[in-house]
Amino acid sequence: MKDISELLTQHSFDSSINHVGPLAGIKHFSGAGQLHLLEKGAVKVYRQGGNEVLLDKPSLLFMPKPVKHHIESISDEPAQLISASIKFHVPTPTLVLNALPDELYLELSHDNAISWTIKWLLDEIREHRFGKSTMIDRLGEMFMLQVLRYATEHGQLHQGTLLAINHPQLSKIIDAIHADPARNWTLESLAQLGAMSRSKFAESFKDAVGQTANDYITSLRLAMAQKLLKAEKSVNYVAYEVGYEHGSALARVFRKKLGVSPMQWLQQENNQSLVA
Repeated sequence: MKDISELLTQHSFDSSINHVGPLAGIKHFSGAGQLHLLEKGAVKVYRQGGNEVLLDKPSLLFMPKPVKHHIESISDEPAQLISASIKFHVPTPTLVLNALPDELYLELSHDNAISWTIKWLLDEIREHRFGKSTMIDRLGEMFMLQVLRYATEHGQLHQGTLLAINHPQLSKIIDAIHADPARNWTLESLAQLGAMSRSKFAESFKDAVGQTANDYITSLRLAMAQKLLKAEKSVNYVAYEVGYEHGSALARVFRKKLGVSPMQWLQQENNQSLVA
């Protein structure tokens, strides 16, 4: 794998506006990652277990990982703020999110590419227009790639994740898994691919990636299955395509990892799309 951005090829992006307009006083946030765009005024952002961040000019604060925090307006006039919850559906969210800093601050300017993308993205989130979901996915992918580029150029990507991507043996294994996630991968076959013992491979993979190889493959298969379900493919078809013998096996994985069946998950997604 030459670049961490390759992990986003099966990317999708969920978002919803949770504040737009004047902010007077304090607003609390939790759950998904958050994107805060300050258009006017000044605010302080207080992270749980972290330092406070001052925003006193048009700027963007991206917090990709779920963390409880609150924002307080500190200007004489109410601050003008847009906040959106952000959730990236990537095959390997742990690997991608672990690469990013806990927060990324960027002053907005007319000639900044990220500024243009985020303003366009927020417009799409707010409006109900044809192709909204697809536009949000594509703009979300563009934004994430721009964030990765910015973090790379400014030395903000975490080195442990970069080591996993650039590790000659682990990179070869990750490439093989992504090329054929439906294959009946075993600990032994993966270890052989990397010319490592099973114990050495298992330890190295978990240390670098943050999850076991089996969990990594399951996450990838789930992401693929979700995409196919959204494309109105049958559960049995989806199960076969992502590496399970029948629909009931896929359903067991969905219930174990997500707490719902494939069709229940799809219904939840459709309901959220209607509300958004």
